[in-house]
Amino acid sequence: MKPQACAQQNLACRSITTRAKTSNTPPQRVYDNIVDLIANPDNPTPMVKLSERYNTSSDFDIFIKLESFNPFGSIKDRTALYLLRGTHLADGQVLAEPTAGNTGIALAALSNAQGTPIALAVPEATPEEKKTLLRFLGAELLEVEDELCPLFPTEGARGVVKSMVESAAFNGKYVSPNQYENQLNVEAHYHTTGPEIWNQTGGNIDYFFAAFGTCGTITGVGRYLKERNPDIKIIGIEPSSRAHKLSGIKQISNLPDEFKPKILDYSLIDDIIAVDDDDAFEAGIQLARTEGIMVGPTTGALLHAARQTGATASGRAVVISPDGAAKYVSAYAEYLDQE
Repeated sequence: MKPQACAQQNLACRSITTRAKTSNTPPQRVYDNIVDLIANPDNPTPMVKLSERYNTSSDFDIFIKLESFNPFGSIKDRTALYLLRGTHLADGQVLAEPTAGNTGIALAALSNAQGTPIALAVPEATPEEKKTLLRFLGAELLEVEDELCPLFPTEGARGVVKSMVESAAFNGKYVSPNQYENQLNVEAHYHTTGPEIWNQTGGNIDYFFAAFGTCGTITGVGRYLKERNPDIKIIGIEPSSRAHKLSGIKQISNLPDEFKPKILDYSLIDDIIAVDDDDAFEAGIQLARTEGIMVGPTTGALLHAARQTGATASGRAVVISPDGAAKYVSAYAEYLDQE
């Protein structure tokens, strides 16, 4: 997105604030549209430094950036906004997209806000909480026999949407922005998430941790940060096996070329750390009990990797927390029941 477009996104908020100041009343968080709540450098999601109760390394500070503060609850709000603005639908056409949940939730909410119909294909293993939210938003929901970590790019939910878009039987009814291959996914994070992190740390950052999902976040943020300081280490996190319970995160190691994520810039990645389910869920539970911060298990995987890195490194790290814990209550319950 061009800087001018980014500025227009928050015009409503700034104009209301200006009017409030000129009328001698305190500025209020009043918006003309839910879209204006989506984070950007003028309205960033918060970042919290983790205490020694959670991060025991005295030489390695860990900051967690809480993307659950976006209006639809995840970092994918940013992606969905860019995708939707870059996708043209003619009268009678329906937006269609494969999703592990978060992008679908954001796309469905934004589509509702502008009166656009939407159909979403999700893997059966998607957390029930996410599928319920999608039904709550009124999306046409297609559940597909699919792993959370399918091979790239024609399996499961992705293959279903591809056939919907390309099949002559539907006569062009469905249009997909295709978050897995669309450079707007990268641009969303290059223009918003990356600058926010740089500004919030004052450029004092040595490590950035993000998961391999669609790879828009790690590529967009990684590119922005590396342009400002090539010494910043970009660390990618993947599940330790393809059969896992970490929604929205994928294993990319040892993939054949035809299955590698199209929008991932491998040249930005300094290290890849694999994390298993138990370590991810336990890290998420421990964060809630020591810091009072409730995050999803993918964030737990990133935190586990960050603490592992901090055991032998020094510096300042930023960990992206893609979403909160509420969408994974049933998954967390399995671990809590074992206590």
